[in-house]
Amino acid sequence: MFPSSALKLRDELARGEISSRELTEHYLNRIEQHQDLGAFVHVAEDAMSAAQAADEAQVRGELGRLHGLPTAFKDLNDVAGMPTTYGSAAVDHPVATRDHSLVQRLRDEGVVILGKTQVPEFGLSSHSENLVAPPSRNPFDPQRSSGGSSGGQAAAVAAGMIPVGPGSDGGGSVRIPAAACGLIGLKPSLGRVPSDVQDGYVDPLGAPKLAVSGPLAHDALDAAMLLDAMRGKDHYLPLLQGSYPDRLNWLNIGFSAQSPFESVYDISLAPEAQAAFKRGLELLGERHRVQPADLDYAADYPETFATVWTNGLKDVPINDESLLGELARDYRRRAAGRSLEQNLQAGSRLKQIAADFVRQWSAYDVIATPAMASIPPLIGHYTQSTADRDYMLQCQYTPYTSMVNVASVAAITIPVTTTNDGLPMSIQLISPRSDEGLLLALAAQMQV
Repeated sequence: MFPSSALKLRDELARGEISSRELTEHYLNRIEQHQDLGAFVHVAEDAMSAAQAADEAQVRGELGRLHGLPTAFKDLNDVAGMPTTYGSAAVDHPVATRDHSLVQRLRDEGVVILGKTQVPEFGLSSHSENLVAPPSRNPFDPQRSSGGSSGGQAAAVAAGMIPVGPGSDGGGSVRIPAAACGLIGLKPSLGRVPSDVQDGYVDPLGAPKLAVSGPLAHDALDAAMLLDAMRGKDHYLPLLQGSYPDRLNWLNIGFSAQSPFESVYDISLAPEAQAAFKRGLELLGERHRVQPADLDYAADYPETFATVWTNGLKDVPINDESLLGELARDYRRRAAGRSLEQNLQAGSRLKQIAADFVRQWSAYDVIATPAMASIPPLIGHYTQSTADRDYMLQCQYTPYTSMVNVASVAAITIPVTTTNDGLPMSIQLISPRSDEGLLLALAAQMQV
């Protein structure tokens, strides 16, 4: 059996103790065995030849940070030689002729790409269900969602189809599936991964850019290793392998279950989420000062965020509107109906809200919130009614994630408990000073 630690696998590959061919064959077999989970929408035909090339390069001493290590990418990222669907039946699915910049970054580090994983349509949702392929299911209960939009990635890591996986997070899309599948999910601060800001730090209408790339991993060391590779710079793994996690004590941690969506929706914690939040705070309290945080969020956040979040839909080239899912169709229509002035105002207002978030959170070293408000919903939970109800249900499950994207700071979800039915539950930690190393060190402390 191979170790579950991606870091150990990486090191054994570098020492020549195992081959990339052996490892790639193992994970391809795992993908075949777990087709029922719907994690993969495309499996690479050239994975074994890529592994062969990695082994040959290893003999020559040409090693990247992840040399020979298998992984996969979300079906929102172009991977040369593979189709990109964006999770939508309403757009063309061309075979990509070049890699997305993050894919190229990790390919340069030596990864072997096993395929593309399931996402919601255009990455919009906190589940990974669409009209293109079967839904991505939770390995701990296949009747339930693996989250979104990195749901296929999380299911693949949790079920042992890949050892570690890069995701992207525009409103919680790394942290939501990580929490659903019992993984570490890190949302870095905006700009920490250079490929995220090649075209700047704001969107075309001046709003904060929401989406960043981040790791999904079994533990903090694996997450740090992948983050270093995504950045092309060694920092977080050496930090965690040194004395820093042991020396980190007496942080001022403020906790709150308040949500900026409370002004429009009923936000309440299920007993399982309450228990996980309590347990996470107990673990933090063993080494740090934990106290309630009195936070006051802007009442217009939900409408302002939704405007900015969906604005790009109006520019997507659609072949057949009838093939859009209900949520994408409705929000595309609304985006098309807004004026330039309305969009500019929303972008400006969201920057003000972001500044207020950071101001309030900065009274503490870390803000702790529940990760999710309940256990992962059943497949089909969101899509049985109107777009408005779909969106409301998503906000009620994930009331604490999107505010971090708006604030452009770093956050992490860490598994801390398991329900009586065997479902993992997590806590979220936010760093108002965008200190990913601190968050990873806290995760390492809590996972001992």
